[in-house]
Amino acid sequence: MQITKRNVELRVDDSLMRVYVASPKAGGTYPGILFYSDIYQLGSPMIRLVNYLAGFGYVVAAPEIFHRLEPVGAVIEPDDLGRMRGNDDARQTAIAEYDADGLAVINFLKAEIGVDPNKIGTLGFCIGGHLSFRAAFHNEIKASVCCYPTGIPSGKLGKGIADTIHRFSEIKGEMLLILGTLDPHIPESDRLTLIKTLEDASITHEVLLYEAEHTFMRDDGYRYDAAAATSAWAEIITFLARIFAQT
Repeated sequence: MQITKRNVELRVDDSLMRVYVASPKAGGTYPGILFYSDIYQLGSPMIRLVNYLAGFGYVVAAPEIFHRLEPVGAVIEPDDLGRMRGNDDARQTAIAEYDADGLAVINFLKAEIGVDPNKIGTLGFCIGGHLSFRAAFHNEIKASVCCYPTGIPSGKLGKGIADTIHRFSEIKGEMLLILGTLDPHIPESDRLTLIKTLEDASITHEVLLYEAEHTFMRDDGYRYDAAAATSAWAEIITFLARIFAQT
């Protein structure tokens, strides 16, 4: 499916938040997806993933998660300095600010022509996986895909301690959790905590484990695993199609 691409401007707490939007070119009504990047924001690897997902029949909206700290359009390089910069931006952003941004994009999608407001989901990577968990607290979110989400058991996200692990019972939609067994940022103890908490909260969920490292779905890094990423994307597309066929 061919797609169109554009940038939109949303104002959140008097800060301009650029949102990259990829949509099917053909007219019609499609599910909307709130897409969260990793700490490097919307560089080419993330944009490729947004476009890829949109081509399966989704209106995908990806905000710049550090818009209060970085210039509009800023891309953080995935090197040692970039990692420090991105992590510092993450630490300086209040948890309530992340939540406000997510709600703003959800409301944008619900009002967008070409989006079925009853079919909204979220997908994110690394810190974006954690943010996708938090977005799932909203009743509008029917499906959540969280790829190697960091900091949930520990509460590490931004300023203060995130209460994400204590709020799983607020999730009303279904969850797909994608994890790498070689990921030092989400060790086995954290993986087990995530799964047990989902089970205890009676959240309908699927967990996919790959013998892969952190960020294995990002195609510009040395940890990229093409086979695991291709398999994960097939599962993601199947999961989203099943959920939105039911709503």
